[in-house]
Amino acid sequence: MKILITGANGFLGKNLQLHLAERKDIEVVCFTRANNANELPNLLVGVDFIFHLAGVNRPPHPDDFITGNTDLTQQLCAAIAGTERRIPIIYTSSIQAALENPYGYSKRLAEEALFNLQKKFDNPVYVFRLPNVFGKWCRPNYNSAVATFCHNISRGLPIQVNDPDATVNLVYVDDVIARFLQLMDGARPALNCEGFDTVTPQYEITIGRLVNTINTFKNSRTTLVTEKVGTGFLRALYSTYVSYLPSESFSYAVPKHGDPRGVFVEMLKTLDSGQFSYFTAHPGVTRGGHYHHSKTEKFLVIKGKAHFKFRHMNTGEKHELVTTGETPEIVETVPGWTHDITNVGQEEMIVMLWANEIFDRDKPDTFACKVIQ
Repeated sequence: MKILITGANGFLGKNLQLHLAERKDIEVVCFTRANNANELPNLLVGVDFIFHLAGVNRPPHPDDFITGNTDLTQQLCAAIAGTERRIPIIYTSSIQAALENPYGYSKRLAEEALFNLQKKFDNPVYVFRLPNVFGKWCRPNYNSAVATFCHNISRGLPIQVNDPDATVNLVYVDDVIARFLQLMDGARPALNCEGFDTVTPQYEITIGRLVNTINTFKNSRTTLVTEKVGTGFLRALYSTYVSYLPSESFSYAVPKHGDPRGVFVEMLKTLDSGQFSYFTAHPGVTRGGHYHHSKTEKFLVIKGKAHFKFRHMNTGEKHELVTTGETPEIVETVPGWTHDITNVGQEEMIVMLWANEIFDRDKPDTFACKVIQ
C-alpha cells in the first residue's frame, strides 16, 4: 500500500510513521509544513490510503484556524476528487469541534468538507473527534497537559495547576494508532451516535490525581516502589512519563549495603507483589540462616556456584541442592523451613532474589536459626 500522511512531522504523524516503518508492505508519502497544498495532486498519485493529521490549534492569528484546518482539508478533498478514485481517508478532528470557538469552528467545517466528499463520491471517510491524546513525542508547554506535566516534573521544573478537581478525558497515542491501522487494514468503522469513529479505551482523571501520579513515578526512583504500571492507564501514563526523561536521567543509583560477606542491593519494590534485589557472596561465605512464617523467596544464581541447605522447623527434615550460574534454576524458600546459601565456588557469587513482600523492618518475618545445629 502507498500511504499519504499529512502533518507527518506532528505528534500523531511521528508515531504513525514509526508503526508503519515496522511493516514491509507500506510505502509512505509525507506532507509537512514544508509542503504546499498545490502539491497534493502529485502526492496523491498511486496513494491507497490517507491519514489527514495536519492542522493548527495555536496559531498566531485566529484567521489561521481556517487556513490551516478548513482550507487545507477542502483542498485535499478537491485533490482526492480529482483522482477519480475512492481513497479512504482518516481525519483527526477534535472534541472542540462541538464547541463555539474559532478552533472548533474550523475543525467542524473541515469535517463537513470530508462528509461532502463521502456523500458526493462515495469516498470512505473516517472522522475522529479525539479527546486529549497523550504519549511519547507530544510537544510540552503547548496544548497537552500530560506532556507538560511529564516534561517539567521529570526535570524538576515547576508546574501550574489552576483547578486540581477539573477532569480531563484522555486517549493513549498507541491506542489511536492501533485503531487507525485497523481501519487501514480493512476493519469496520465503530461509529458513535453522532457518526464519528472512536478510539478505546478512553480515560477520565482529575488534574490533581494526574499530577500526583506523575510525581509518584518520579519519586519511585527514591522509594524504589513502583505503581501498577503493567496494564491500562498507569501503563500508558508511566511509558509517557519515562519518554520525557532527559538522556542524562536514563540511569539512577540505588543504595548498596555491604559487609565482609558481600553486598546486598534492592532494585525494585511493588505495591502488592514483593520486591526484587540481588546479593553477592565471596567464596566460602554463607548467607541466610533463618526461617519465615509466611514470606517466600525465589533465588536465581546468575554467577558462581551455590549450595542451598534447608531444615524443617517442626519435623527436622533436611534438604540440600546445588545450582550454578551456568544453568538457570529457581530455588524457592518455603515457610517453616530454615535455610541458607553458601558460595562453594572459586569466584564471587551473584544471586538475584525476589521476595513476595516488601521488607518491613518492624515486622520482618525473618527469624535467625542455623540450618545445621
